[in-house]
Amino acid sequence: MTRTHSIHRALRVTLLAAAVTAMGTVPAFMPASLAASASAAVAWQEASGDTDIERAFAQARNEKKPVLLYWGAKWCPPCNQLKATLFNRADFIEQSRAFVAVHIDGDNPGAQRLGARFKVRGYPTLILFSNGGQELTRLPGEADAAQVLHVLQLGLAGGRPVKTVLADAQAGRKLSVSEWKLLGFYGWETDEQQLVPATQRAALLARLAQASQGVDDDTSTRLWLKALASNEGGKGLKPDAALRARVDKVLADPAASRVQVDVLANYADDIALALAPAAGPERQALVPRLDTALKRFQADTTLSRADRLQALLARVELARLDEPKTALNPKLDAALLSEVKAAAAKVDQEVTDGYERQAVITSAAHVLGRAGLWADSDALLKASLAKSHSPYYLMSYLGGNARKQGRTEEALRWYEEAFNKSEGPATRLQWGSSYLTALVELTPQDSARIEKAAAQLLAEAEKDKGAFYERSARALQKVGSQLNAWNAKGQHTASLTRLRTQLDGVCAKQEQSDKAVCEGILKKG
Repeated sequence: MTRTHSIHRALRVTLLAAAVTAMGTVPAFMPASLAASASAAVAWQEASGDTDIERAFAQARNEKKPVLLYWGAKWCPPCNQLKATLFNRADFIEQSRAFVAVHIDGDNPGAQRLGARFKVRGYPTLILFSNGGQELTRLPGEADAAQVLHVLQLGLAGGRPVKTVLADAQAGRKLSVSEWKLLGFYGWETDEQQLVPATQRAALLARLAQASQGVDDDTSTRLWLKALASNEGGKGLKPDAALRARVDKVLADPAASRVQVDVLANYADDIALALAPAAGPERQALVPRLDTALKRFQADTTLSRADRLQALLARVELARLDEPKTALNPKLDAALLSEVKAAAAKVDQEVTDGYERQAVITSAAHVLGRAGLWADSDALLKASLAKSHSPYYLMSYLGGNARKQGRTEEALRWYEEAFNKSEGPATRLQWGSSYLTALVELTPQDSARIEKAAAQLLAEAEKDKGAFYERSARALQKVGSQLNAWNAKGQHTASLTRLRTQLDGVCAKQEQSDKAVCEGILKKG
């Protein structure tokens, strides 16, 4: 995504089943017949370094199987959604016998180095490789079972890397229906510029949508919708009457909109802004049509709780389109506010599975906050702390809530507690970076507290062999930029000098390949 979104948008709860029609049925969410037995499970191989990866690929070559790599984290809501709705399904477990399954937990000792190797950043990311190590496709990481299974089948059956398929499409060569679907269902949000720079994504998707006309209408529609969703500032796509008519037709048709539910539920506001960038009659006509489709998704019990909650969030975001982006108490319809409160209470009462709860509770809290129901959001998060296997994630959310409402000391207490309770080297650097950023921005005069937090992060980085790769490196770089900005006028030179001396000692112990990143953390601008 090229636009800066809220934390919830960055951690989309789910992308839904775009492949439903292609599969010929609309599967209910977790049918009893698909529930895996207690003894059945995907045979994930844990990977912490290159040796583990090479062992997995050697097995794949020996068994003539592809490799499915899953990159995730314990606290990550969409990762927990996958665990709650996909990885435990009997049909996915059965399908997993056709590939070698590799799991990289972002907090494994060498995980961030592997993240750099495979160009993965966001949790979760799912990549299908040939047994020779060639990347076949990236799956939508926040997907439901039907879509993941179908894309897996496309990748397994096709055998051609999506990069090659894309090159043929751009050259005007003929593609099969399955190859067009592979492009339509590709995990563009986790592409990390492997196929296209993020700034060029909307234009590429629009060209693909045009080229796929007459081959598979559902795929063409999906590509058009994805182009609209990526169309930040209208730079990549100028909607015309034909595209607007296509969107209207999809929204009016329950079956057609259900096929595109993932894009519509996750990007309704982006699509609305792309089609009607200015407030006025055009937007006033479009938003109710989108809202009607989203209401159908909310009521669709074949979708998971998280998916239905996402549809409700989309309705809230549509209702906020003409409000200031940072409005804490938007003017929303009373009936919509009642729906938000009822939905949050319902998931809180119904969800008992730990994985699913981690996936939906912060989403429910986010919907409440976006609706201006801050007291309800805080209460839900606080009541869920004892039920969460990663309470520090909820604590950071409470810090964000308090900060938005101007409760500075409360915000800092939550950020500090979240950092103190966080687990795993990469997670601790990420949470520590957030805590230090809050300190610098909210209490810049508290130099002792800021220096102490920064010194602790550098000490933890010294012990972590993956500290200068991927997410961990970005967390430390953020710390460095915050500290340099904090000392812009030289008012905290003594603190920065001590921290630079500490960092010099850390960098001296690093491998040569890591020293440049390490030394750049607190480099003077």
